[in-house]
Amino acid sequence: MWWQSGMVLATRHRERVRSLVVVDIAPKNYLSHGHRAEFAAMHELQLDEVQSRADAEMKLETRVPDWGMRKFLTTNLERVEGEQGWRWSINVAAITRALPTLERNPLKLEDVYQGPALFVTGGKSRYVGAGDVAAIHAHSPRAEIEIISESGHNPHMEARSEFITCVLKHAAQL
Repeated sequence: MWWQSGMVLATRHRERVRSLVVVDIAPKNYLSHGHRAEFAAMHELQLDEVQSRADAEMKLETRVPDWGMRKFLTTNLERVEGEQGWRWSINVAAITRALPTLERNPLKLEDVYQGPALFVTGGKSRYVGAGDVAAIHAHSPRAEIEIISESGHNPHMEARSEFITCVLKHAAQL
């Protein structure tokens, strides 16, 4: 999964990583119909009718009910230079085709990062649960896990100040 690439880098190129911060994922497979629905919604969004990111969020609301996820998706929209329209800054078609591969856990059993690590999870998120703690510690034995109780999957957006406090506290301990 591309969003697990930080963990891959830390476990396979330890000399390049001083500390690791992982946001609301665990080292596991994320085979999810939710991702497919989100990417389908991105494909279906009529970009020529979008007036603003807020407008895009509103248009995605019926297909992507999670506010934080809509916010996250629309951060990938950019204005078409010299025009009124919008486009995706990422290759939505290529990522959609690659989802079966991207959703698989890329870590091997021997992939272990011994440095300091912080896993920040959203208390309302379904991405990291109590059952994932063992896998986190298997790959990052020194990991601290902080749960931002009122956040969903995107604590860096949904609970920004609490997220920043967690990261700064972690950085101060280095």
